[in-house]
Amino acid sequence: MTYCLAIKVNDGLVFASDSRTHAGVDYASIYSKMHRFELHSDRFIVLLGAGSLATTQAVVNFIRRDLENPGAYASLNTMSYLFDAAAYVGEISVRVQDQHIPAMQRSGFSAEASFILGGQIQGQQHEIYLIYPQGNYITASPDTPYLQIGETKYGKPILDRMALPTTSLEDASRCAVVSLDSTMRSNLSVGPPVELALYRRDSYAMGHYLSLNTDCPFYGEIRTQWNEGLRNAFNLLPRFDWESEP
Repeated sequence: MTYCLAIKVNDGLVFASDSRTHAGVDYASIYSKMHRFELHSDRFIVLLGAGSLATTQAVVNFIRRDLENPGAYASLNTMSYLFDAAAYVGEISVRVQDQHIPAMQRSGFSAEASFILGGQIQGQQHEIYLIYPQGNYITASPDTPYLQIGETKYGKPILDRMALPTTSLEDASRCAVVSLDSTMRSNLSVGPPVELALYRRDSYAMGHYLSLNTDCPFYGEIRTQWNEGLRNAFNLLPRFDWESEP
C-alpha cells in the first residue's frame, strides 16, 4: 500500500508521497513514487504512482524513452494540454497492464496502477489529474481541490477541512505533510521518507523539494505540534449537561 496526494491552490500545486513498498508482509523496501521529468522550458509535470510497482516503473520508463526519442509519436514534450498528457499516461498504463494481466492473474496478483499527474503547460492553467487503472481520468474541482491515490481514508479529513483554492501554497504543503503523517500513524504499510514538492504557478520549474524522514527536525516539529494541538482542541470541546451536575 502507498499514499500519494496533490493539492491545487490558486498559487500553484503541492505534491506529496510516501516511499514504502511491500512485497508481502515480511518484505518492505523504499522506492520513490514521485517522478519528475526533464521537459521543455514551457512546461512542468510531476507524476505520482500507486499500485503495482512493476507497472508504475514500466510506465515511467516508457515516458522517459519517448522523451529521449525524437521520432516518438507522442511525449510529454509534444502535448499542448495537460489533459492530453493524462490521456497519454493512461494509454501507456493500460498497455503495460494488458501485457502482464494473464501471468499476474495466475499468480493471484494485480498489475493495476493509478497515477496523479500535475503541472502546467504555458498558455494553460496549472492542473492535477487522477488517472485510473483503466486509463480514464478526472481532475480536481474548486470544491475538492485535491486528489489522492493509494491508502486515502486516513489522510482525507484534514484535506476536507483545510484545503481550499485560496489556501496558501505553504499552508497546503503543511496540510499535505499532516495528511501523510496521519496515514502513517494508522497504517504501517505507508512509511517514510515523505517526499514533498511545491510548484508555483507560471514558474515552469520546481519551487521546493523536500525528503522528510522521521528524524528530520522540521517533520518532528509538525508531528508534535499537530498532536498537541488536537489534544488541546479536544479538551476544549463542550461538556455534556450531566458533567456539571453535583
